[in-house]
Amino acid sequence: MAHVTDEEVVVTYRTLRVDDGPDDGVVVVTLDRPERLNAMDPDFFRDLAAVMRDLDERDDVRAAVLTGSGRAFSAGGDIDSFAALDGDTDAVRAHLRLVYDGFHAVELAQSPVVGAVNGLAFGGGTELTLTCDVVVAAESATFAFKEPTVGLTPGFGVLRGPDVMGRGWTRYLALTGDAIDARTAERAGLVQFVVPDAELLATATSVAARIAANPRLAVRVGKQFVNRDTGSAMRESVEATALLFTTAEHRAAVSAFLARREARHGR
Repeated sequence: MAHVTDEEVVVTYRTLRVDDGPDDGVVVVTLDRPERLNAMDPDFFRDLAAVMRDLDERDDVRAAVLTGSGRAFSAGGDIDSFAALDGDTDAVRAHLRLVYDGFHAVELAQSPVVGAVNGLAFGGGTELTLTCDVVVAAESATFAFKEPTVGLTPGFGVLRGPDVMGRGWTRYLALTGDAIDARTAERAGLVQFVVPDAELLATATSVAARIAANPRLAVRVGKQFVNRDTGSAMRESVEATALLFTTAEHRAAVSAFLARREARHGR
């Protein structure tokens, strides 16, 4: 929930929770589907864009911390939502635009966003990390673009990764699907600080508080200039990624994933 006006009107989101932070001007946005490892479904991307818009309208918010509930930041895209697309190219395009709009909303938000990455940050979890202005990771955090293992490419990740990590690390992650630990992510430039798990939220909120203490206009202008032109090439990425959703390799990989999951749960 989030207080959005001085009258404390409350907005409820399906997949996210918004709480006041320990310091003035700071809020904590939590991905709140722990039973699904905070997997990203269409509701999540709608909520993410809505939260960023709502925070922009709050005069009391100067910085946000973004973290995950439970043992994951986010395991990435919800495979069930992939299966529901069933190779319909128009439906895939609409879904990808929703995804990109959600991620881009974090980059466009007026207040800086500090990522507090706990546990798994796979697929869309790593892409969401790329959208954050500063990233603090727990020592247990792991990062990966898992899309190639299901016949896809991390469409947003290959757009933003070169700016954040450089081409070499982006290619490595996007082509192999390999996972890297927090210290490796720090060396790659994806993460600025690695801290013990127990210190993650306190460290991230401390960074956000230092941002919030600075004059608001200077902070907003600084963020906007660093993130200028981040919307370019998104249309091309949508089209290229949409084609991958229609391939036999992707459909087979999704079917295999769902079958393994059912077997694990004894269904």
